[in-house]
Amino acid sequence: MPRIKATFPNQQGEMLAGLLESPDDPAQAYAIFAHCFTCSKDIAAASRITRALAQKNIAVLRFDFTGLGNSDGDFANTNFSSNINDLIQAANYLEENYTAPVILIGHSLGGAAVLAVAQSINSVKAVVTIGAPATGNHVEHLFAHAKDTIVNNDEAVVDLAGRQFKIKKQFIEDINKHIDTDHISQLNKALLILHSPIDEIVSINEAAKIYTAAKHPKSFISLDKADHLLTKRADSEYVAGIIASWAGHYLDITKAINEQSAGKAPKVNKSEVIIIEQNKNFTRRIYSEHHQLIADEPLSVGGLNLGPNPYEYLLASLGSCTSMTIRMYANRKNIKLENVEIKLKHHRIHAEDCSDCESQTGFVDKIEKVIQLEGELNNNERQRLLEIADKCPVHKTLHNEIKITSELI
Repeated sequence: MPRIKATFPNQQGEMLAGLLESPDDPAQAYAIFAHCFTCSKDIAAASRITRALAQKNIAVLRFDFTGLGNSDGDFANTNFSSNINDLIQAANYLEENYTAPVILIGHSLGGAAVLAVAQSINSVKAVVTIGAPATGNHVEHLFAHAKDTIVNNDEAVVDLAGRQFKIKKQFIEDINKHIDTDHISQLNKALLILHSPIDEIVSINEAAKIYTAAKHPKSFISLDKADHLLTKRADSEYVAGIIASWAGHYLDITKAINEQSAGKAPKVNKSEVIIIEQNKNFTRRIYSEHHQLIADEPLSVGGLNLGPNPYEYLLASLGSCTSMTIRMYANRKNIKLENVEIKLKHHRIHAEDCSDCESQTGFVDKIEKVIQLEGELNNNERQRLLEIADKCPVHKTLHNEIKITSELI
């Protein structure tokens, strides 16, 4: 599965570092994962859950909040509000380069952050919290022993999970602006709450606060014997399975994505195809009268590998037309053709190596078609179907003289 590096600015212009876990097939939905307090995008729970979701065709962006992991900025100058702003910037990045997120997933304080930001991201249809407190000020208990020092001296270095962080007075002032659950009652999104009854960092009572404040649709799943950081791989994979299953049950993901792109989709006339740039790399949306596709280039040449490249579409066009033509002829002639499979390959060869080519210098494009026919076919029928294969309309078009015009509007 592709793992694509992502970088985007926070509101101060500092660059945030992320990874987009993408499925091999086109993603059914895009999500954002918010990590726990003082953690990073590479914590085991974040990486395992996002990879497992990618296997279920949900692409997930996980990133480091400002001042953490590989992101720029000074952690001491951040707070709960800056985390919320970072999430908005992450959503903007997905919308500009891929597709706007429909799911927000937050672990621990990241869960409180996605609850707080969900109403500000219009594309979001569902919110998931994992071991999360109901409000941002809950984190204060982690450095309660140093609170007086922080307030009196404007800052202090505190030990959090074996690492030292500078906490400033502004951080305490900010989290104490986030002490109520009104935003949860006004969420207006599908909500899934995942929490362990033996969580020693964030009490399961916080899950009860979230559930009580939220309106339906809401769901609660107990994580049984899991610890707060989901250090066991099985727990992370269990969480990913629940999220994917729940999202599919509560959301029509495909419909949600189509709704997002509906306003951007152009009006396409019959026999017309329109290509729209999806990002500043190579990803392109292809629109026909009734269908939407994605074209891209491999990671190795600077693309994001979100769809076939243009030559693969060319081969697909020729191959599908050939297969349809063979099938149409076999059906009309009552030939007992059970199955047809076509393998195509495009490459360039030296003209001098092609004995039957008109060009004798430079390079010639060569497409190889290997056709496999299955069924009770005699030699005459097999030979006739091979002849018919080269009569498909796309094959003829590629052999005809083609005039292509370009104009600017």
